This record gives sequence, C-alpha cells and structure tokens, in this order.
Amino acid sequence: MRAVSRVLRSGALAQGAEVASFEAEVGGWLGLPPGVAVNSGTAALHLALLGLGIGQGDEVILPSYVCVAPLHAVEYVGATPRLADVDPDTYNLAPADVRRRLTRRTRAIIVPHQFGLPADLDSLLAVGVPVIEDCAQAIGARYSGRPVGTLGTVAIVSFYATKLLTTGEGGMLLSPDRRFLARMRDRRDYDERRRHALRFNYKLTDFQAVLGRSQLRRLPAMLSRRAAIARRYRRGWAGLPIALPPPAHGRSHVYHRFVIGAPNAAGTVARRLAGLGVTARPPVYRPIHLTLGLEGFPGATHAFRHALSVPLYPALTSREESIVIRAVQRVFA
Repeated sequence: MRAVSRVLRSGALAQGAEVASFEAEVGGWLGLPPGVAVNSGTAALHLALLGLGIGQGDEVILPSYVCVAPLHAVEYVGATPRLADVDPDTYNLAPADVRRRLTRRTRAIIVPHQFGLPADLDSLLAVGVPVIEDCAQAIGARYSGRPVGTLGTVAIVSFYATKLLTTGEGGMLLSPDRRFLARMRDRRDYDERRRHALRFNYKLTDFQAVLGRSQLRRLPAMLSRRAAIARRYRRGWAGLPIALPPPAHGRSHVYHRFVIGAPNAAGTVARRLAGLGVTARPPVYRPIHLTLGLEGFPGATHAFRHALSVPLYPALTSREESIVIRAVQRVFA
C-alpha cells in the first residue's frame, strides 16, 4: 500500500519507470531478460502466439481442462484450437494425447502448469513443436532444477488478483530471445510509431507495476507459507478416501490451489463443506470440450466431476487452517 501510494502521489500513473523495473526484476528472478509487461495473462498469450507467427490455417494444442483464456488467445490470432486431454491425477496435459492430436498444421502447444504443479515438460518438449509455458498459476515452481517459464520457447505469467503474485490485473511475456521480446514490446505500445503495423493497447500501469514489485520481494515467503499449509493438509488428510496432489518427483509444487479428488460428485462435497463453514469450488469452471459440445476427453471429464479446490493462501490463519482440516475430515471420515 505504501508503494502504490508513493506512485499515486507522484502523478506518474501510466506505463513508465516502474513498469520497466518490474519487467527487469521478474525476468531477473527467472534468469531471463526483462519481460514484456501487459494488462493481462490473456494479452501475454495473444502476443506469444503472434510472436511465433501463428495465424489463419495453423493449429494450436491446448488442454480442455483449463480456463478459457488460452482458447480466446488462439481465436484472437485466427488459428484453430485443438483440444487435448489431461492426466486425471495431475490435471496437466497428457503427452500421449497431445501426440494423438498432432497434425501437419500444429504450430504450438500451450502448456499450463495447473494449480502450481509443473507439467511433464520433457515429454511435451520432445514432441518437437514450440511450447508456450503458461505459468499463470506456477511462478516460482521448478522443473528438474530450473524455474518453470525457462524451458519452453516462450512463457507467460498472470498477475490477476487470485494469482501467486498480483498487480490486480496484469501479465507478462517472457523469453530468452531478446529480439522476440523487442518485437512484442513494439506490438504492446500502439501509438507514436512512424511505420504502421497492427499493435495493441496492452500496457500495464506504473501503480500496478509497483504493487507487483512489492509482491515479488515477498514471493519466496508467500510460497513458503503455501507449502507449509499444504504439508499440514496432507498430514491431516492422510488415509482419507480422497486423492491428494501427487508427489512431484523432480518438480516443486507451489500450490496456487490445493486440489483434492473426491470419490463422489464434487458439487455434493462442496455443499457439505459449505455447511461446515468452508468454501470449496471446482478449480476449473467448465472444461472447454463441454462448452464446445465435444467428446473424447475422459481425463478432463473426470476432473470436472471430482476435483475440488479447498482454501489455501498465505493469509489463511492457523485457526482457519484447522477449520478446513476438520471439515474435510468430517465429510470423508
């Protein structure tokens, strides 16, 4: 609040020095060049696809079990979305199903690291198609010792209000390729250019960026707090007839969400938990294949029926943790 107030008092509210510093700090935190800050994670996905030259006649693979932002971004560039199924245990893209969906027109794979658990990047990178790492829920997670967002061709992060690091609304495009980033920075700033090209008003503001900078300094502590709560949940629910987040061998889970798999309908469990004072929700509103009236995605369908996100965030108090633990125990004991 002090940082944001300082910028507001300065009168310099639009994109400026704070945005540039935020871009450098996020990039540096991941061992990458300064990113391109934008006004949403969806905007970052849009620029990523444009930067890869994807458009009409091209296909992009994305999971069905994800929010609709990746679908929108693919449609923005005029490409054809090709949905793939997810692993019902990890909720991440199933590499075998991705290979099944490949065609001669496949130009990219959007790979969300769902709920903070890195996807199987080795298998997905081996497909041989450019990978866009969607780190909207996973900034700070690691895969084989490397930060997620540094293994694909390009990566995006989201700074929406519910994300691990927030600017209220916002996002960033990241890549090891400085020339790629320069081209996308030009696309982001729509005005005051001698040569006309299609550009977008995707800028972040300085008072959003300074909030992000403050959050970034606190991010390790916030991730540590999430991990501590997750450990207590695991201890409290060991032996219950529910699926807990799987062991992350070679990967670090940052627990953007703590998702349990209920043996019965998630909606029924959510209502029982609500009666005990705990709000639990499906972590994905609706799989894309159901929205589009498609079939053939058993993993995503299973997740939609059984997955439930329980409260986990750094400001959760010890008393609230205990309420959540006891409520789940009562429902499933």
